[in-house]
Amino acid sequence: MDSHQSRILDQFTRQAAPFAGSAAIRNEEALTRIVEWAGTGPEDTALDVACGPGLLACAFARVARHATGVDMTPAMLEQARKQQEAKGLSNVSWQQGDSYALPFPAAQFSIVSSRFAFHHFQEPLAALKEMKRVCKLGGRVVVADMAPKPEKAVALNTAEVLRDPSHARALPEEELRGLFTQAGLTDLLVHRYRVESDVEELLARSFPKEGDADRLRKIYADSVATDALDLNTREEGGKIYYSFPVAVLVAKKSE
Repeated sequence: MDSHQSRILDQFTRQAAPFAGSAAIRNEEALTRIVEWAGTGPEDTALDVACGPGLLACAFARVARHATGVDMTPAMLEQARKQQEAKGLSNVSWQQGDSYALPFPAAQFSIVSSRFAFHHFQEPLAALKEMKRVCKLGGRVVVADMAPKPEKAVALNTAEVLRDPSHARALPEEELRGLFTQAGLTDLLVHRYRVESDVEELLARSFPKEGDADRLRKIYADSVATDALDLNTREEGGKIYYSFPVAVLVAKKSE
């Protein structure tokens, strides 16, 4: 396993439980929107790539015939199984696997999604092409991820690497669109929303290196005046709040 994959495994083994419990990550309205934007129906079979604690896969399972979640981190899959049990879902399955080499045959799923994972991929185009490979002809490929303004992306990515050393790079929306074009996906639609929380909640589910948590607090505090991170940071009641910009790209496999 290369060093970046090792960082992902290390971070998300530790983050599994607090990430799964985060109100911002669990937001049901956002999950429902993604399922709707994917055009999900009762005959669909969905795959969620880098599924983490299984929240989106379980949201798909409420509508689709079957949903599958795949992730490289066993601790995340353990959280996913707990989610499934808590929600009483029988039409979900889980599998450990690599996003760059999905353990499924070609054209198996009618919807292939990935949420909050692309900023961890060093080769996002390779991951997107692999998602396309396992999608059926006429099926939909869905990517939801933070998408900062181009002029603020460097500042946000610098802060995110401090917070989570497994972060690679959050791509502005135009770059995400470009990946879909390069992958040969068509009929692209883009939806947008924001994920709001406060800095202390964010740090409570993060495992930065020693001293970096205080550096992050200062970066977020300093950004209140200038919005340097594209996070709409604001101070209220002694807390600093932020909201991540999220783009949800939905396209069709037509070839």
